[in-house]
Amino acid sequence: MKAFPIPVVSIGPGSQPVDADLDFVRLPEMLATFHMPPRPHDVSPAALAEARAFLAELHAAAAASTFGGPQLLTRDVLALSPAATALVNESLGEGEVGAIIDEPAVRLQETGFPGFWRVRGFDEDGALASDVVEVAPVPSVVREAALLGSRCRMPKREAVPGLMNAPALLTELLNASARGEGAPTHVINLTLLPVSAQDIAWLVGALEIGPVTLLSRGYGNCRITSTRLRHTWWVQYFNAMNNLILNTIEVTPVPEVALAAPEDYADSLERLGEWLQTLGDS
Repeated sequence: MKAFPIPVVSIGPGSQPVDADLDFVRLPEMLATFHMPPRPHDVSPAALAEARAFLAELHAAAAASTFGGPQLLTRDVLALSPAATALVNESLGEGEVGAIIDEPAVRLQETGFPGFWRVRGFDEDGALASDVVEVAPVPSVVREAALLGSRCRMPKREAVPGLMNAPALLTELLNASARGEGAPTHVINLTLLPVSAQDIAWLVGALEIGPVTLLSRGYGNCRITSTRLRHTWWVQYFNAMNNLILNTIEVTPVPEVALAAPEDYADSLERLGEWLQTLGDS
């Protein structure tokens, strides 16, 4: 995960409390830090060999590929035996970023190795339908679901009493979204703007809530929510007291703060290699 894209300030002329319409996912409360998993005990030799082979092949494939390149790199966890799956789960652990996708039903969790993600898909009955490890700055389904759940134009929304700058901000967002995927990231910092509570509520209604929600605990709590406007996201930072300290709207395929950083990924490759040596010595 990368550092803040813009400075964080706790107060300003447009500072607003978090709006209830956006408070729909409970934020994580603890900062996740990586600890090398303990060496496995009481694991059958067959399960240990199977899990180590899976992780070794994943590590080799990742090392041979270009991080963030066009080639999708995934490995199927469902193909493993239950005992080997348990050891893979223990080995990979959980990292700082998790995500919920409603359309389709997918749950994502960054592992303890940034750049390595666990991606689980569910059928209409809520049963696990797919389970893979994907190596990428962010899983491909995040971009795909946000794009499929968005549109280029939004329905016209009438102004209401109490608005200050929301209609002008919406026009700015529509113009930024229309520039296409290759355009530079466009950020509106609502924390520093003179906006009213009515402005925030009006923008929520105008942009609508999209199908993707990411929760990050890397630099305090951060919630990243897609909207129905193409390539447009709410990005909100909270302090340790769960108070909103930075409220932005970003126009970009996926906000940079949600992406695994290349330097963190390089460290992941090194640490995963060390862990494989530990498994080999068990």
